[in-house]
Amino acid sequence: MVFRFWGKQMNYLQDYLDKLESRSESLAMAVKKTSLDITEKHIKNFTYNEHIVSLLLGNVQSGKTSHLLGLICSAAQEGFRLFILLTTDNSLLQKQTLYRAKEELNNFCICGESDEFDFRQNNMRRPTIIVLKKNGKILKRWKNNFSSTHYLEANPLLIIDDEGDAASLNTKINQEDQSTINRELDAIKNMASSSIYLQVTGTPQALFLQTESSGWKPNFTYYFEPGDGYIGGDTFFADENHPYVILTDNDEDKDILKDDEFAENGLKQAVAYHLISSADIFIKGGEVSNFLIHPSMKTTPHQKFAEKAGEYLNDFERGIDEPETINAFHEIYDDLKTTKSDIAEFSKVMEFIRKTLADGAVEILVINSKTDFNKNTQYDKGINIIIGGNSLGRGITFPKLQTTYYCRVSKRPQADTMWQHARMFGYDRDKGLMRVFMPPILFKLFADINSTNNSIISQVQKEKPETVLINYNSVSPTRSNVIDKNALIKLYGGVNYFPFTPINKSIPALDEILKPFTQDLPYSANLRKFIEILQQITAESGDWNSEDFVNILQSLISLDPAAQGKLIVRRERNIGKGTGTLLSATDRELGDSITDVPALTMYKITGEKEGWNNEKLWIPNIKLPNNKVYYIMKE
Repeated sequence: MVFRFWGKQMNYLQDYLDKLESRSESLAMAVKKTSLDITEKHIKNFTYNEHIVSLLLGNVQSGKTSHLLGLICSAAQEGFRLFILLTTDNSLLQKQTLYRAKEELNNFCICGESDEFDFRQNNMRRPTIIVLKKNGKILKRWKNNFSSTHYLEANPLLIIDDEGDAASLNTKINQEDQSTINRELDAIKNMASSSIYLQVTGTPQALFLQTESSGWKPNFTYYFEPGDGYIGGDTFFADENHPYVILTDNDEDKDILKDDEFAENGLKQAVAYHLISSADIFIKGGEVSNFLIHPSMKTTPHQKFAEKAGEYLNDFERGIDEPETINAFHEIYDDLKTTKSDIAEFSKVMEFIRKTLADGAVEILVINSKTDFNKNTQYDKGINIIIGGNSLGRGITFPKLQTTYYCRVSKRPQADTMWQHARMFGYDRDKGLMRVFMPPILFKLFADINSTNNSIISQVQKEKPETVLINYNSVSPTRSNVIDKNALIKLYGGVNYFPFTPINKSIPALDEILKPFTQDLPYSANLRKFIEILQQITAESGDWNSEDFVNILQSLISLDPAAQGKLIVRRERNIGKGTGTLLSATDRELGDSITDVPALTMYKITGEKEGWNNEKLWIPNIKLPNNKVYYIMKE
């Protein structure tokens, strides 16, 4: 469908793609694929009498804004005329998004939070995008605007919720109440005759843990691959040798600091890495190089880190010609050369550093709730050291971020929050010069979260109907106040699960499936064999649900189609019903020795003891891989 605007045919999507292509052909191709895929599968099939919640999933800082703008253009061609683009409650981010929409979508009527007059005057002639912060007062004001204009009563609405897992969800779900922002968003989308609510995020944990009845669980999820040159979690956390990560401390007892504590280890080395990386970038014509220090959520240590970084810069300036300093820089230079073979000559690097320090050309910027964020935007040029806490999270992008320094671990780490603070991900980095400094315990946490994210993406790509979140014991998937605790099922690795009241759908079928397994040893078996077995078993009561375990096994298969488990089969077991235990001491010990893959033990009982009515049936015992928690939502 092509619209006419002022006598001219309009192809909103192609117009936008032409602009993108002038900057990046690969990005334009990726945005086109996302836009057309979602349009063909969901927008063209939209009934215009329903309210759908959906999810656009992409990696952190992988170009989600470009994709969502492309989708808006494609939806406009299909007849949508009203769009709400939501940002987090950050004034600068809202202004940046508004400016970007105006720059790139000049065929639309783009309205900011105070543009009620423009909204009314346009009168739906051009497709309208309203860019709003997720702020209770602002949402309520625009809800009243929609009510007074009556535009929504007979028109479909497309709401794009950037960082849809933040602020939008009901934080009072366990209090049988509704939080302000969640209530206002519900009211706005329900004012429309029909709507598509598109959540956009790189950390979907909270969204997948919503219930169907909440109205916020995605009806469909679309994942778009990052483009060429993207640097993400696998770069830093998938390789045991971690060439781009420098561990700062081997004493794990000292890794977790209190919020108001100041402690640093390796900061001086990190500053030196930043100077050498910056030298290479600027010698080759670059204009910006950033170094991010993330010490704490609280603001107290931020200024102390700024002062310490300044001290180290002064130390380097004073000793720049001393052999000890030159040798220290040369050692760092040699390490960078292992990943950046064409780094500038060492003599030129030192000459640049000498001049930079003499000119005082390294800026130290503190960005937190106590600083005026609007004045601290110089990080888009020059050589900068940026220090901050939560303000460095969602939506904030630092160009050419080459060096990152972490020294604090939350006592109750949450996977989605931690991952959103990983600002080193992105496109414009020089991979060979990238270095991330962190304590070993934090590296382990990030590696675990990276593995979890890969699992989520793999399940989404395989279009699994029930996404299982697999988290390590050391980290929670998201904040607990947005999850209905009464609907959450958590199954723990290393625990033996078996039904007290099992039902075999077909004992002969199970006999046939398990016929080849006659030895006492544990058999290596594809997890599909486990699924085949478990699908033959239910339970009288709700103490054990084979469907939950099948979903978990399918999620493991989505990561590795050849994933294996250990199968143990025992026959002629004389066990009483409801005795509180199933495995013999020997078999329990055998199962406990299997820690890294699922272990399924199948007992065929004689049925002679009380409670079984002489029925010879199979009882399963399953143990999931250790040190992990498996999250599933049930209504």
